[in-house]
Amino acid sequence: MDSERKELFSEKVVAGSRTYFFNIKETSKGDKYLVIKESKKSGETFEHHRIMVFEEDFSAFSNGLKKAIEFAKNKSGE
Repeated sequence: MDSERKELFSEKVVAGSRTYFFNIKETSKGDKYLVIKESKKSGETFEHHRIMVFEEDFSAFSNGLKKAIEFAKNKSGE
């Protein structure tokens, strides 16, 4: 296990040609952060993208994500 970070939680979501991973990790100092990783097959290889959200930003990030999803749902239902 990496001495810099410990994985506390992991959730894998397969959505069509993409796979998403939601991981909660903890630094050696006890700080928690969320890593969202997207993996998509591109030809014979895989593309990977990732975003990290730190614990102090969880609430603001969650609120923004909820608003964006609600907006998308409401626009597609017109």
